[in-house]
Amino acid sequence: MTVTSTSVSPVLASLIESIRDVVQSGVGDGDVAERVATLLQPCLDRDSFLTEAQREPDPTHYRQHILHVEDDGSFSIVALVWLPGQETPIHDHVSWCVVGVHEGQEYETLYQVEADGSGANWLVESGQSVNPPGSVAALTPPGDIHKVVNNGARLAISLHIYGADIGKLGSSIRRRYDFPVRAN
Repeated sequence: MTVTSTSVSPVLASLIESIRDVVQSGVGDGDVAERVATLLQPCLDRDSFLTEAQREPDPTHYRQHILHVEDDGSFSIVALVWLPGQETPIHDHVSWCVVGVHEGQEYETLYQVEADGSGANWLVESGQSVNPPGSVAALTPPGDIHKVVNNGARLAISLHIYGADIGKLGSSIRRRYDFPVRAN
C-alpha cells in the first residue's frame, strides 16, 4: 500500500532543496546518485525527519509513504516501513536510486542474470549486505538487481530517493525477476 503525505519536516524541506540543486546540475545519473547519497546520509539520524503517520507499517507487506514528488517529476522521496520478515521481490529500478536506513536494519541480496545460450535464464547471487541505521547506498541501472528483507526483530524504516515520478509510476520497480536462483 502506498500513502502520500503532505507533511514536510524542516529536515526534509532542506533535503528537497539540496536534491533539486543536484538534479538540475546536469551531471550524469551515477554522479547524481552519489551526490544525493552524500546529502541523505546526515539526515538519517534525525528523529524529526518523519511524522508518526509516515512511520506507520502495514501488517501484510512493507508500506511505501510518498514524502515528496518534484513538480517536474525529476525525483521522488519515499519512506519504506518494514515489519520483521517483510521483503521485496527480486527486482531492479526504473531510475537511479539512493537508499538510506533510518531505523532498524535491512538485509540485501544482489543478483546477476546468467544464461546458457539456449534461451534459459537464471539468477546468481553476487553479494549480500546488512545495512544498519545510517548506511547509504547509491544504485544506478542497469545491474541493480536485488532483494531487500527486514530480517531483524523490530520495525525498519528506509528512505529512498528516485530519479523518477513515483506518484505517477506508483513504484520504483522496473522489473521483477522470477528466474530460478542457482548457486554460483
